[in-house]
Amino acid sequence: MINEDKLEDLCINWFQDTGWNYANGVDISPDGDEPERHDYRVVVLKDRLAEVVARLNPDLPKIAVDEVVHVLTNPDQPTLEQNNRALHRLYTNGVQVEYNTDEGKESIYAQIIDFQNPDNNDFLVVTQFSVTGSRRARRPDLVVFVNGLPLAVVELKNPADEAADVWKAYSQLQTYKDEISDLLAYNVVLVISDGMTARVGSLTANKERFMPWNAIKDEDDRPLLEFQLEKVVRGFFNPELFLDYLRHFVLFEEDGDFLIKKIAGYHQFHGVRKAVDATMIASGDPADAYIRKLVADHENKLSAGSNKAGVFWHTQGSGKSISMCFYAGKLLQQPAMKNPTLVVVTDRNELDGQLYQQFCMAKDLLKQTPEQANSREELREMLASRESGGIIFTTVQKFSLLDEEKKHPRLCDRSNVVVISDEAHRSQYGMKARLKQIKDQETGEVIDAKYVFGFAKHMRDALPNASFIGFTGTPIDKEDKDTRGVFGDYVSIYDIQDAVDDGATVPIYYESRLVKIDINRAQIDELNKDVDEVIEDDEDVAAREKTKGRWAELTRLVGSGPRLAEVAADVVAHFEKRNAAVEGKAMFVGMSRQICVDLFAEIIERRPEWAGTKITNDEGKEVGYNHEDGAIRIIMTGSATDEADIQQHVFTKRQKKRLEKRFKDPDDPLKIVIVRDMWLTGFDAPCCHTMYVDKPMKGHNLMQAIARVNRVFKDKPGGLVVDYIGIGFELKQALKTYTDAKGKGQPTLKAEEALRVLHEKMDTVRGLFHGFDYSGYKDSALELLPPAANHVLALEKQNDKTGKQRFLDIMASINKAYSLCSTLDEAAEYHIEIAFLSAVRAVIVKETTVNQKLKNEQRNTAMKQILDNAIVSDGVVDVFALANLDKPNIGLLSDEFLEDIRNMPLKNLAVELLEKLLRDEIRSRSSRNVVQEEKYTDRLIKTLRKYHNRSIETAQVIEELIAMAKDYQERLKKDEELGLNSDELAFYDALANNQSAVRELGDDVLKKLATELTERLRSNTTVDWKVRDSVRAKLRNLVRRLLRRYKYPPDQQLEAIELVMKQAEALADEWSGN
Repeated sequence: MINEDKLEDLCINWFQDTGWNYANGVDISPDGDEPERHDYRVVVLKDRLAEVVARLNPDLPKIAVDEVVHVLTNPDQPTLEQNNRALHRLYTNGVQVEYNTDEGKESIYAQIIDFQNPDNNDFLVVTQFSVTGSRRARRPDLVVFVNGLPLAVVELKNPADEAADVWKAYSQLQTYKDEISDLLAYNVVLVISDGMTARVGSLTANKERFMPWNAIKDEDDRPLLEFQLEKVVRGFFNPELFLDYLRHFVLFEEDGDFLIKKIAGYHQFHGVRKAVDATMIASGDPADAYIRKLVADHENKLSAGSNKAGVFWHTQGSGKSISMCFYAGKLLQQPAMKNPTLVVVTDRNELDGQLYQQFCMAKDLLKQTPEQANSREELREMLASRESGGIIFTTVQKFSLLDEEKKHPRLCDRSNVVVISDEAHRSQYGMKARLKQIKDQETGEVIDAKYVFGFAKHMRDALPNASFIGFTGTPIDKEDKDTRGVFGDYVSIYDIQDAVDDGATVPIYYESRLVKIDINRAQIDELNKDVDEVIEDDEDVAAREKTKGRWAELTRLVGSGPRLAEVAADVVAHFEKRNAAVEGKAMFVGMSRQICVDLFAEIIERRPEWAGTKITNDEGKEVGYNHEDGAIRIIMTGSATDEADIQQHVFTKRQKKRLEKRFKDPDDPLKIVIVRDMWLTGFDAPCCHTMYVDKPMKGHNLMQAIARVNRVFKDKPGGLVVDYIGIGFELKQALKTYTDAKGKGQPTLKAEEALRVLHEKMDTVRGLFHGFDYSGYKDSALELLPPAANHVLALEKQNDKTGKQRFLDIMASINKAYSLCSTLDEAAEYHIEIAFLSAVRAVIVKETTVNQKLKNEQRNTAMKQILDNAIVSDGVVDVFALANLDKPNIGLLSDEFLEDIRNMPLKNLAVELLEKLLRDEIRSRSSRNVVQEEKYTDRLIKTLRKYHNRSIETAQVIEELIAMAKDYQERLKKDEELGLNSDELAFYDALANNQSAVRELGDDVLKKLATELTERLRSNTTVDWKVRDSVRAKLRNLVRRLLRRYKYPPDQQLEAIELVMKQAEALADEWSGN
């Protein structure tokens, strides 16, 4: 019914709809009817290439065209990656060729792709393209050619085969790299897909770097769920967009002996395209026809000549620095910008250096080498003397005034200057004037006053006609008027939710360890309420000085010897436990350099083997720790006036680069770095999975810091932030957790009973598809799969279960029942329909679980690891919420798990744990079942009241709660045996609450009564029935008549009617669609 061939056919149709031609590889093979290559080892369609080169370069003689084709078909670099870079340079720059003319020799760069006019190129997608490999012939599913060059490979797997997912396709590509590297030397992008799931990656990308492509025309065009492969074809392979991607969104970086190819994600591609348009509009002449067209293309939302290009907000870890490179590279190539000058501004030397290095590695893309201003005078000279072009890096502080200046001199009047501000919030401080007192140097008396401005104002005075764009990893505060006033509103947004959902980052979990550190706790909490972080290179001196008093007092308390000893002991124990479960590295953030040094000493006292060696001078005196060894090091600034113990940990710039490389290497023994300010922004070490925070941080500084642990790395499930100072409130609004949905088991059934269940469940699943017609599943299954899956995912929640969960539960029952009764003739009618529904299930499971989070057993292991660490000073906290883990399903709790809780040394925590498990389970399963909720909630409250009143021992409370959990498990088993749906079960419990009714009528009659009662009440309720007496009276009569007909005990009918009505009210909103 559904196979890889049909998916391939559908994919070809999408390509053709998008503007590509199609050829069957068999037909154009050396043995085919219309051969386009003479040998199976040849991977370029030379005739097509030669035709395009001749057409795009009409002055080239045939011999020169042949030379261009020869250069392109004979790459001569030693490695696949180097060949790939060399060929990419030829795609974007052209092939340099020399030929004779009447006037002598002529040398030009022959164009091989027409980027300005996409229709001038030859777009071809080929199936069954066999290539002779080093071991045997290989045949990728689809090869995508532009002008005869194989620029993309698409590897497909069967969409309905759960065993054949996209990672099997990924493995296939690795085989191609080994065996048919000649084909992949030309590659721009690799695509893996099983139809429903599709991932896009570069030649050097590992699994984690193969990302979804979730947009088609622009970043806002993101369909909820269709074939992801269709999104890739219609979006990524749109001919115009694909050529733009090839030209401006690919870069190569050298990392030691390795060459890494980086390509843009969909959010970077569409975000940068929009930002470039916004910049051209902001800096353009409103009267210019091209600018007017751009404004119209953006629905007149942008203002020409405003100098405000917007704010580019892409969350930390999603490649913001790379996006800045792509932005610069594309902007520099725009004719409308007339060879612009780009000024990249940061507010810290450390960030300036990091970003500068990033741009230097992208010089192929930028077509020039960036420059860095090392002084105020050098910056002025660079800006004043430059007539066009250039990329200049500086810090905002270098726009300061000379002593005698009252205003910054104008350095450049050009309107094609673009200031790119990294972390837009901080670099804009200082626009407002403040009155500064001038004191006599000898007497200290105030003799005058003058108004002074901050660096941001000086920068605008120096570049009055420049346009400004801000790049940031954290959202701008609504109250931050200055930033919006300078840049305008957001031009592109890619937030935490987007990044985690796409797998661009991993979720961040939070764990408080406050209770572990008792010393100075109350005083620290009091001071920490109002203290602001002291940023040593903050340009606002007055603000910095104002905070220093409280900061110093807090530093004294936090850095006290006994407290640091506690912190050190806890960090060592926590990190060792954490690393045993998930291998990785950690950062510790301290308040001051002295605290960092003291903490290092405390840790080394407990783990001396982590210290490594010390370096000695010529006199044999120890002068510092060796940067080449050791498991723990401090990264901080220093000076010659520092105390001796601090100087032991101050490294040179070269040594810090070496330590940075060691920390980024997952195999290097350097596992922990202690920092104060350094490495908290712009530093990327994917293997870092834990951050210990013992320093007050707020707002974007905090979010920047914790993002050090959200990078994707191998099987890292998430980053962990461990709090010793009290940052929970600041994190609360920003951090979101993503956990897997929980399923449930099903009882074993006999064949005849299974058939009855099958009939019932098929009716139920058809009910889920109410409003969606899938009757054509026999002939059009593949086309129906995406909308069918989309329908299920769009269903509203019921009984705390999503449409997906309900569908998967029902399909589990259907597949189980069908496997037991498939041999019965009566089941044959369902055969094809179940096959289709199973394919829908495979689609949904694949769509939503490709990026698997923690598996159940991993969650349980992680939960046990944090149990002893989850207490806070006023009692206990929810350990599951603390670690952002799913709560175990109470119905699936093992005896071993309960025994672990019974034996926990921390009994209060055990009570809290069990209480949360029971309370949440009762709420999720029984919130719509009045009788069950009241029964178990009352029992839980009574037990806990005795616990809180200390009328019984904690151990006894645990026994009662465990007994209650087991009783609840038994109840769930009995409920399943009744075979009723959740609504019917709720009314059954209301009717069976009277024991005499159970005795007189029996289960079977009560089940029939509950089923009919559910159906009758559901069909007779309206949206407002609870507040309409006439409708309530009608429903009471309906219930009364039913009870009489089924001979419900008359002495209990009144109570039963009230309970049934109460139960109906609990279900009313859901029934009426509210």
